Amino acid sequence: MSNLLNHCRKFSALWLSAALAASLVMTKPAAAADVMTINLDQAEILQLPDRVATIVIGNPLIADASLQSGGMLVVTGKGYGATNLLALDRGGRVLLSKTVQVLSAGSEDIVVVYKGVERESYSCAPDCSRRITLGDSPAFFNSTMAQSTARNGQAQTAPPVR
Repeated sequence: MSNLLNHCRKFSALWLSAALAASLVMTKPAAAADVMTINLDQAEILQLPDRVATIVIGNPLIADASLQSGGMLVVTGKGYGATNLLALDRGGRVLLSKTVQVLSAGSEDIVVVYKGVERESYSCAPDCSRRITLGDSPAFFNSTMAQSTARNGQAQTAPPVR
């Protein structure tokens, strides 16, 4: 019986070692060159490799991409967090794989007002105006967004100035 017990212990230790080694290989952190850091509401340019046919963004709520001539890709931070970006050739092979990390932009001109649990953000450079910021209270965010949308609509339909 003790022989069987020793054999089971050795097998368990071997299995645990193999599982641990496999998990270390599978959880390899992304190299610094594989991470693209962008500030929220800002854009960065990425030069794509040759033969790219398809661009995939894992979560378009975090980042967006727009292909430009000359193999340039403009990546824009849309929401806080991380997602991935893949560039594929016509055969579906991955030519480029990056993690896109979207961070909060510099806050030197932003004033955040808390009213209990409600939050409002203002851009104060030099005068304070409402700012559309993720995380603001829904009523403040939605009214600011509606004003911005109405203004943009009016600007697009206005007759040209002569």
